[in-house]
Parts: sequence; structure tokens; C-alpha cells
Amino acid sequence: MIYFELFYTFFLIGLFTFGGGYAMIPMIEDQIVGKGWMTDAQLTDFIAISETTPGPFAINISTFVGSQTGGIFGAICSTIGVILPSFIIILLVAIILSKFLKNRFVKGALNGVKPVIVALIAVTAVTFFIKTILFSGNAIRSVPMYFDRAAFTLLFVLASFAIIYKINKKKSVNPISLLLLSAFFGIVLFY
Repeated sequence: MIYFELFYTFFLIGLFTFGGGYAMIPMIEDQIVGKGWMTDAQLTDFIAISETTPGPFAINISTFVGSQTGGIFGAICSTIGVILPSFIIILLVAIILSKFLKNRFVKGALNGVKPVIVALIAVTAVTFFIKTILFSGNAIRSVPMYFDRAAFTLLFVLASFAIIYKINKKKSVNPISLLLLSAFFGIVLFY
């Protein structure tokens, strides 16, 4: 039964979230933590791991959650569940795209979805910031609030570095370099 539940949950997540992996985080959190499959702290760790491993975020997080909840078969079920809606939709879009892309209703719908995607990503970023800096990755109501100066300092320094680099070099910092640099500073500051 857990395998079907994993498949179904991630199928719904894949079907009803637009804008990529970050836009999925609120729904993933609601479903996974809400069903008691993981704690907020575990999910926060899995989000960080999913971001730093190669491959699409949605596939990584679904595989990790499925593996944690139902072992190898759980990982397979949840991964197929999150991939299948996109596969079906892309297949249908490819078949009928040329006919409907110029339709003003389709254009209007796509333009209407864009601000919602930006809002979902912004809410995720703010929530992740609050959890990491003020609650050390735990559920917001589960532990007393404290300000993690080391985490905030690391965030501030790396964000400043990335912004200054982009302004001076006219290109973004290589994400792999930024991840390695942040991992190094994380080890130095937290362990």
C-alpha cells in the first residue's frame, strides 16, 4: 500500500506544480511531513541533498523520499510518479503545440501562471531562509527561535560574493564552485 501511496502522492505533486522543483517544495512539504513520512528537519536535509546532487531536483527529492519511506521499490514508485505527469503533458503539448500556441487564451493562461511560479519560488526561498537561519532546519513551531549568526554570515558572504562577481565579470558564478565553497565553509563553521 505504501508504494501506491508514494506513486499517487508524487503523481499529484508532478501534476499540480508548475515552475520546476522549487515550486514543488511547498506541496512536497505539505504532503510528506503531513503524512508523517518525514520530519521538517529530515525534509530540509533532503532538499539540500537533492539540490547538490546531479539531476533534476524533482526527481532527486522524490527518489530520496521514496527510498527513505519505502526502500528501493518506494524510490522507483515515487520517481515514476513525479515523472509521469510531465511526460504525458509534454507528449500532448508536442502533438498539439503548433495549433494552440498562438491562441490568445493559451497565451493568457501561460502569462497568468508566470507570477504564481515566481510567488511559489519566493515563498519557498523565504521559508527555507527562516527555517535555516532562525530554526536550524526544524519545523518552525517545534523549537524555540534563535538567530544562527554563522549560517546568516555564510549566506551573506556567499550571496555578496556571487553578486559582486556577476557585476564585475558580467556572468554568474559557476554553481559547482559556489556549492564547493559553501560546503567548505559549512564544514569550517559548523563542525
